[in-house]
Amino acid sequence: MTDHALRLLRRDRRLAELAANPFGFDLDRAAHGHVEEVRLASGGPLEIVAGDDTGGSYFVCADGSVLYADSEGSAGIIGSGVDEALELVIGLPGWRDCTHLSPDDDEEKILAWVAESEDEMREYYGIDEERAELRAALGFPERSPVELVGRLRAALLRTEPDFLLLNAEEGCAYEGMGPAGPPLWEPVLAAGRADLARLRQGDRTAWRDVAEDPVRRRTTLRAAQFERAEGDLDLLRHLLRHETRSSMTDELRLAAVLVGLRGDTADLPLLREVRETDFDTACGLAGMPEPGASGDELRQWARGLDDSMFGTDPSDEPVSTWTGLALAQGMTELARVALIRELDDIVMDQGRLRRPDKPRALTTAPLSTLARDFEELGDLTQALRAQRLCADLQETAWDRASARRTLARLEREAGLLPQAADSLAAVRDALATPGDDSVRHWRQVNLGRYIAEEHYRLTLALADAGRPEEARALLTHADTVLAALAENAANGIRQLAERTAARVREAHG
Repeated sequence: MTDHALRLLRRDRRLAELAANPFGFDLDRAAHGHVEEVRLASGGPLEIVAGDDTGGSYFVCADGSVLYADSEGSAGIIGSGVDEALELVIGLPGWRDCTHLSPDDDEEKILAWVAESEDEMREYYGIDEERAELRAALGFPERSPVELVGRLRAALLRTEPDFLLLNAEEGCAYEGMGPAGPPLWEPVLAAGRADLARLRQGDRTAWRDVAEDPVRRRTTLRAAQFERAEGDLDLLRHLLRHETRSSMTDELRLAAVLVGLRGDTADLPLLREVRETDFDTACGLAGMPEPGASGDELRQWARGLDDSMFGTDPSDEPVSTWTGLALAQGMTELARVALIRELDDIVMDQGRLRRPDKPRALTTAPLSTLARDFEELGDLTQALRAQRLCADLQETAWDRASARRTLARLEREAGLLPQAADSLAAVRDALATPGDDSVRHWRQVNLGRYIAEEHYRLTLALADAGRPEEARALLTHADTVLAALAENAANGIRQLAERTAARVREAHG
């Protein structure tokens, strides 16, 4: 993880020119920057140190790792430090054509591929003497192409989650270079599988600790979902009883299904007790067979839910299942990467939002869910991306007003005050010229109250930001919305309205 070689290149013009041509590590190109503004999703620093003649750039990250980004929207870690990256680009000058290779490939295949790539380069450049001179000057040993391919693959696999590169303006992610890492569910389920193994061994401490910990309990139930061992019934009953502490969760329903699939009528009283925990569980487990039902009826109920909601293949689960558990386990960057990729896929193909029952209609629920997930992560940039698209796709006046109000709140919290004011203007337009009757009762319900409240909160933010004229203008709109509300809807925000008016008067001196 050193940069000894980089310091030598910066001091010796001859060496720098050799690195630039033919090896494509040109220090002078760093001054021009990358082809577009970029940043890491994780928020870490990036320093551009070199570029190549294709528009690609070499960045040094906080830990010294070198991230290469091409001009076509792909990026990947190629070394743990600049020295290691330079060893790669000098020893394997056609490395970008080798990202699909693996140390598991036949050595003959790797050598043949590298030889073909370098022969093509030799038609335009001399590389052999230049490579020998650079290696000697920089103190690099001669490594075989097979070893370098192995190093490259190991480095590329470290790219996600910590070094995911984003377009800084649009927020979309660069594609990965080379091999993909394991699917999100594998690291998320690892702890659950370990806990499930302990429960199966009869470890009574594990039975207590897993059952008492809501995250371990949920993850263990998910592990049991995909393994479905015959001897798991007792531990499933145990986890089901304890999951009631979390009320109606997907994992509570899953535990009930896994127990019900056994068709043991002795479990019917337990299942009924679980269902009657509270109002939410009663609704969430509706349709459950009553005590006295047959084993076949119990299995039929469980199979119906299993087929529609669960199953045995973790790759079939919604990404939200795994991002939720990843966040619960503290795997923040893994969750962020998966959520950004999910949002990018929707942005590129809005057909993913089509409703199965109405192919011509779109559902924006995945976008509003993504916005909430990003907000929980504290990533307002991505939350705004999701919420803007969600707002743009709304069809009814009610949905437009509601989505734009949420967008205004996120923009205010992100410090984008003029944009938030524009979003609230769009809310008022939706109420004034709805084009349908969906908002006919907005004055009597919470939507009206939330809209008025956001007007006042943004007015306060404008006053605090030294924008008194904008604050006063928005206060007028806020008071108009408040005056239109029914008494019950207005009562909850009158104090906020009075405090806002006082702050605006103060801001005007």
